[in-house]
Order: sequence, then C-alpha cells, then structure tokens
Amino acid sequence: MSRIVTVGAAQTGPIQETDSRNEVVERLINLLREGSRAGCDLVVFPELALTTFFPRWYVDDKKEFDHYFEKEMPSPETKPLFDEAKRLGVGFHLGYAELTPKGEHFNTSVLVDKAGDIIAHYRKVHLPGHEEHEPWRAFQHLERYYFDPGPGFEVHAAFGGIMGMAICNDRRWPETYRVLSLQGCEMVLIGYNTPVHYAPDPNQDRLQGFHNHLVLQAGAYQNGMWVVGVAKAGEEEGCDLLGESAIIGPSGEIKALCSTVGDELVVADCDLDLCADYKETLFNFSRYRRPEVYTRITSQIGVEIPETLKES
Repeated sequence: MSRIVTVGAAQTGPIQETDSRNEVVERLINLLREGSRAGCDLVVFPELALTTFFPRWYVDDKKEFDHYFEKEMPSPETKPLFDEAKRLGVGFHLGYAELTPKGEHFNTSVLVDKAGDIIAHYRKVHLPGHEEHEPWRAFQHLERYYFDPGPGFEVHAAFGGIMGMAICNDRRWPETYRVLSLQGCEMVLIGYNTPVHYAPDPNQDRLQGFHNHLVLQAGAYQNGMWVVGVAKAGEEEGCDLLGESAIIGPSGEIKALCSTVGDELVVADCDLDLCADYKETLFNFSRYRRPEVYTRITSQIGVEIPETLKES
C-alpha cells in the first residue's frame, strides 16, 4: 500500500520592510487555505517567511534588528496560522528568525502537525555570506553576522514518514542530504531566500535557477528522497529573489514547479514508498558505501593539497 503525502509548496512573493507581521500571516493563511482546498496534508512555507530578508542591511548594534526575531512560537502574531492549521487539519513548515531565551539568534524552521502542534525545530547549519560590513555591495548578505550556526540535522516521524528539514544554503551541500538520508529521511523540506545577483561573482547570476534545481534534484536522486524547495521570491527592497519553487521526487524529477515570483501554491501527491526504489537498489548504503575512504569529509574543512603534489 502506497504512503501518499499530498504536499503544497507555498511560495511567497516579496515581503517589504513596511509589511506588518499580521499582513504577512494573513497571506500565509490564504495559502494554507488554498492548500486545504487542494487536499494537502502539509504546506511548506519559505525561509524567513515572516519578514523581509533583513541580513541585506548592516547595523552596528545588532540589537536594533531584534524586532525581526520571534521570541516564542507561536507568537501572538503567528498564533492565527497555528489555529487555522488546526481548524483545517493541515500541517505546515515555516521559516523565521528565532531569538532564544539564552540570547541566541538562529535562522530557524518549525514543523507543525495537523493539530497545530509543533513537532520539531531546525536551526540553519550552513550560514552563507560574510561577517563584516561590506558597503561596496548593492545589498549585503550578513547571515554570519546576525545568526548563530545550528547544531545539526535530525529526522522526525511525521505525516506517515520520516521527515527532515534544511534551510537555503544547506541545500547546496551534499552532506546535508546524506546525513539526513543516513537517518532514513524520506522527505526534506527546504525554504530559501536566494538573491539572483551574487556579488562575489556576477557571472553566476544567469545560473541561479539552474544551480537551485541542480542541487535539489541531485540531493533527491542520490539519497532516494523527496525534496520540497520553497522560495520567497520577487523584488524585495530592491533585491530580486529567485522563485522556481519545486517538489522533486526520489528519481530527481520535478513533479511540481512554480511559474511566478508571487504568492503561489503548487501541489504534488508524494508517494513515500517510492524512496525504496532508490534506497534499496542503486543507493543501497549498507551494500555500497565505503565510509573508510571518506574520512577527509569529516577530518578536514578546507582544501589540503597533498605534499607530494606540492613537491612536484
């Protein structure tokens, strides 16, 4: 018997600095309702889905930006989304900025079940960008300044399968998918806010959409899992953000794809049993993996050219 999870990729358009939390949450609720009408079990929202992408700006005192962070979840402003999820019987995944009681700042996502209860939190592991003020950029990418790195990747029993979470830049690293897949992950939920312009190397701008789907599809195929990648898209505070949100099967094939850069929902029936077609054949880890020859992956960080090559 197939295990079908009907998933909605709920892309949002831009969120401007002047947009209130209440206005944004109402947009998310509308997408959740659309997902309910489409028969969704789970609706996936983007990274930092409650605010504009504030790390594009630098302030000397980081506390000035604490108003972008949620101190509790649900908060008074986000509770209507949780209440509506419970009323509709639809789960969701939501990305936001989190300020913990210990004063830690994380780029976080939360997984919520059909009863409106939190299943798990995930804090972004691979923080991109830079730590120092770089005013030469048209806009900055200061995640390493505003956020603390998360502790790692975990899986969770939910929606009839084994679920994992990752955020934006995590999707570019093959280790993300492999660590989740080694825990049996059958579906990974990934929100992103990706500028089309990449200041360190503008030659990559034209490839942003290609690279986005390349890593999502490769991660799905090489690990026999479903991948749901969901964008905040469009022109946000003068910065163009990539759309092209997609639901990808364990074959690496795109099963649903957004065609706009606004609020848009696409839906796919995801059969979790299809994961076994890859996990038990070509990518049967127990049979084929050779971890004893992969030790460099965890024993070093940067490139280390062998001494024998340096000498030659």
